[in-house]
Amino acid sequence: MVVEINESDFDEKMKGKCLVDFFAAWCMPCKILSPVVDKVSEEVEGVNFYKVDIDQNSGLADKYGVMAVPTLILFEDGIIKNKQTGYIGKEQLAEFIRNN
Repeated sequence: MVVEINESDFDEKMKGKCLVDFFAAWCMPCKILSPVVDKVSEEVEGVNFYKVDIDQNSGLADKYGVMAVPTLILFEDGIIKNKQTGYIGKEQLAEFIRNN
């Protein structure tokens, strides 16, 4: 399950392994990626899945260097492990999580 978070609760949510989908409501690739992230969140255990609207949380986008959407950032205990910009398929997303 993917939970939308914002600047006020971001830091407290970054415990353990977390995948954050930085998106924008107007972004077509974000809309296409969203169901892929949803599906992977149902299949991969041990990872918290979140999404952040960059238009409503520009401070987070700035803090983590999100220059384009969609951007997926994999965190472990609040530390960036890897970053992926643009659409990726279900298998590639699962591999991205497993390999980091």
